[in-house]
This record gives sequence, structure tokens and C-alpha cells, in this order.
Amino acid sequence: MQTVNAMIRQCRIAGFWLAILAALPVQAGSYELVIDEKAVNLTGRERTAITANGSLPAPTLRWREGEEVALRVTNRLDEPTSIHWHGIVLPYDMDGVPGISFPGIPPGETFTYRFRLMQSGTYWYHGHSAMQEQLGLMGAIIIDPSEGETHAYDRDYTVMLSDWSDENPHRVLSKLKKQSDYYNFQKRTVFDFYRDLSDKGFQETMADRLAWGEMRMDPTDIADVTGYTYTFLVNGQNPAANWTALFKPGERIRLRFVNASAMTHFDVRIPGLKIRVIQADGQNVEPVEVDEFRIAVAETYDVLVEPRDARAYAIFAEAMDRSGHAQATLAPRRGMRAEVPPLRPRPLVSLADMAAAHGMDHGSGAEGPHAGMEHAPEPPPPTNGHEGHAMADMDHAAMQHQASPHAGHEGHAMPDHGQEHADTAERVLSYADLKSAEKHEDWREPDREIVLRLTGTMNRYVWSINGKKYSEAEPIRLKYGERVRFTYINQTMMNHPLHLHGMWQDLDTGKGPFNPRKHVVNVKPGETVHVDVPVDASGEWAFHCHLVYHMETGMFRKIIVEPPDAAAKKGA
Repeated sequence: MQTVNAMIRQCRIAGFWLAILAALPVQAGSYELVIDEKAVNLTGRERTAITANGSLPAPTLRWREGEEVALRVTNRLDEPTSIHWHGIVLPYDMDGVPGISFPGIPPGETFTYRFRLMQSGTYWYHGHSAMQEQLGLMGAIIIDPSEGETHAYDRDYTVMLSDWSDENPHRVLSKLKKQSDYYNFQKRTVFDFYRDLSDKGFQETMADRLAWGEMRMDPTDIADVTGYTYTFLVNGQNPAANWTALFKPGERIRLRFVNASAMTHFDVRIPGLKIRVIQADGQNVEPVEVDEFRIAVAETYDVLVEPRDARAYAIFAEAMDRSGHAQATLAPRRGMRAEVPPLRPRPLVSLADMAAAHGMDHGSGAEGPHAGMEHAPEPPPPTNGHEGHAMADMDHAAMQHQASPHAGHEGHAMPDHGQEHADTAERVLSYADLKSAEKHEDWREPDREIVLRLTGTMNRYVWSINGKKYSEAEPIRLKYGERVRFTYINQTMMNHPLHLHGMWQDLDTGKGPFNPRKHVVNVKPGETVHVDVPVDASGEWAFHCHLVYHMETGMFRKIIVEPPDAAAKKGA
């Protein structure tokens, strides 16, 4: 009996100390980043990169959920700089966007970012000043969960994909403005013309060529900037450098993919291995086993692989337009190199795709294709604080969101990518496969809807929203506490990975409270996508396409979230 009492006392003492330990503040971490220029040689020619602590990519920051971090960022450049903590929920004045959330960091000065980590997962950070991200200023962030990982694994590697050009990014943009297809070196040739004559006949072939000629475009316009100038990197190393992740056969390996490119979507596969996707944009999802996945600019995907054989496996990331690839190796020892698959044939955009993007009827020829590209804004929704369509009075039950066309995921199925595998057994990840592993607490019908049409003018290489560049547009105003449905309508021929700072986007894939929660949502040409945003962060935030040249030329908005008190007074 005494023994039992002693055990009870010991348990009470242990419980007391556990309670004390739980009440203690989580350890705060201090970090130093020095932003400077550095000579690098990634292509055989020495060029100047912008680095953090002399590293390209910048050092990986490993934190713990609940930790309060303090980051001293010192600017040794001759120009202002900034760091944006991509995907991290934090106070708006720590978000790091010059002109919106803070003034930027002048040359020679230090700015200290402070925030507590309220999440776990894989994220990244990058410069948000001019073209500094394109010049190398980006790094990974890993936040370990406070209650342990959901999935067990033996080894953990970050695979940061990026695109590097020896050309100055301002020169790249200048070329695009003079000729938007300057970097498209995969255009159809005279041999393609004669092949089409043989396959389709004279009349259809000529009609096709005339239609594309009228648009002054080409069906190979998949990416604005291509492998003609880009070298594609894994963790800052070109394919020849053979960056290698080691394993022992039978181990479970976690790979944290981050697409830190300025302009390049990648299609990722590891020939010989199944890929189990467990996180998207840092958020746990129900595991999905695939052979390949597309990662848009600024997205992150965490995957598990289990190599059984003691051989090398290629981590192969093709640029979406097939103009080049990044490459790394999974191997039991260094120096091994796997067989690298050849690049697949270039994809082509069809006239039907273009018609979907621009609402054109090519068959009738009644409307010139450039009318679509000029995007005379067709009744742009106002952006003055009462924008969009009030939804409070709608019969949401009648709306039947679950049964909406998007519930069938038609809008998210990446058909252009999946079609390449239509005749194979390979499975390619689509947004429709993503299901949140946790039920969202805030699951209400939206209070209102805001429609944003993604627009552009290829002739002048200007990208816009609702027909207006950032410099011409009013901020979008939201009220703290409301839930807003954003409807993105892509009226252009290009993909646009849309990034909302400070708040999550619940992507409507028909899974209700289990819809995937993302910080970047890619919208394909001609596609309409719906996201619901719980407005739970006061302040001023950025919203933009994450393709750096699209952002720089106008596809950008400021979003102002009125604080709770102000929102309540206005509603009273």
C-alpha cells in the first residue's frame, strides 16, 4: 500500500513539474543575416549574386513552433533591401514588403524582425526589393511542430529549386518589353508546317497559322523566360554539380521541395520511386501517392520516398516548357549518378486554350485576338471597400458549393500537364488531390465575393488585375473577421501563381472544411479558381503574382484589413 501511495506522490510531483515546464515561455531564438554581394560562378562565367551570410541560397533557418524569433538583418548593399518571410503568419509590420508593411532597410542599416511562430512546416524567405530575389536572395525555413511530426522519417533534406541567369534581371525585363517572346526558342519550324500539312491538310493548317499570326503569338508560348538564359539549380548547384542526398536502402526520406524560382514552374519526378505527398505550402494534407507533381513558383511540397535498392535515383525537375531542367541525386554514397531521363517534347497551347483564356471565337473571326490580350476591362469590380458582390443575403444553401462545378475539381485538374500522361499509368498530382489533414475551425459561408480578373498586354509586356496596373489601382479593403471569397479569372495565356501575404487561402476543391489551405494558388490560362480567405490579420498586406516580371510590371495589389474596432464601428 505504501508503495502505491509513493507512486501516486511521485506522479503528482511529476505532474507538477510538467505543468511548470509547460507554463515556461518557449525559448526565443536570435539570428543574424547579412545581405551583401558576392561573386559566383554557376555557368562557367563569374557573375555577381546577392547573398545572405555569403551563401546562395541563403542559410536554411530551422525553428520550432511557438518559438519567438528575432532576426537582425544588416544591409551591406548600395541599395535598400528587405526580407519577406513567405507563408509565415506574423504581424503585418514584420512582413517585409517595402512601401506596404515597412520602409525597407537602407544601405548600412540593420532591421530587427520579431515574431512568434504559430505554425509548423516548410516555408521560405526571399528579398522583396526590386529584383534581388532573382539575383539569389532566398532561403528555406523549416519549422518543427511543437507536438512532434505526423509522419515518421529517417532523413530530411531540403530541395530548393531556382532559376539563375547571367543576364541582369533588369536587362531581361527590358528585352521582354521590346519583344515578349524574346526567350522563346522553341517556336514551330518549317518542318512542323510541312508535318501539319501532311496530318491536317492545307486548309486547317493555313487557318491555324493565320490565327496565331494574327495574335503575333506561338503555341509554344508557355514561359516568358526560358532555359535559353536560365540555368536551373538545386540548392544553388547546377545539374553538373550533382547535389546529392544520401540514404541507406529501406530508409524513409523526407524531401522538402521549395520552388524559389523567379519565373519557372517545374514538373518533378524521381524515376523508379513513388512519391508520397504529405504537405502542401507547409500544411499537412492527406497523403497522396503520385509519380510526378508540378510545383508552381513559390509553392512548397513535402514528400516521402523509400528507396529500397542501393543505387542512385535522379531527382529530376523539368521546366514546364521543357527548355531545361534542374537535377540532383538520391544515392547510398557520394559520387554516384543516376541515369537522367531526356527532356520530354515541348507542350503546345491550342487555339481552344487561347479561346478559353480570352473568350474569343477564332472560328468566326469576329473578334481579333488582341482584343483579348489588351483586356479592355470589362466591368472591373470596384475596389473601394465595398467591392464585389455582397453575399450576406444570398441563399447559401441554394448555392450548393459542394455541388458546384469546382466541387468536381474541373478547375484544378491541371489538364495541360496531365494530358501528357494520358496514355501512361503514371499519376500526376493535381490540386483536386489535396485534402487538408485537419478540419478548419473557421468554416463559414463567405460574407461576400471579390472577382479579380488576371489581365495583361503582351505587346507592351504589362501585367495587371482587372485591367489596371498596381500604380493605377486602389487598395482592396477587407474587414477583420469577415470571410471573403476571391474568384480568380485568368484571361491571359500564362500561369499566374497568386500569393496572398498574411492570410491563408482555402482553395475550393469541393472538400468543404478540408479544402487545402495555401499561401500560393496557381491559376492556369483560361481557368477560374475560387478561394475563401478568413480575414484574421489586421494591417496592410501585399497580394501579387509571384512571377517576378509579372509582379514588377503591375500584377500586384495592396490589401488593407481594417482592425476589429474600426470594422465594428463602421458596421454599427
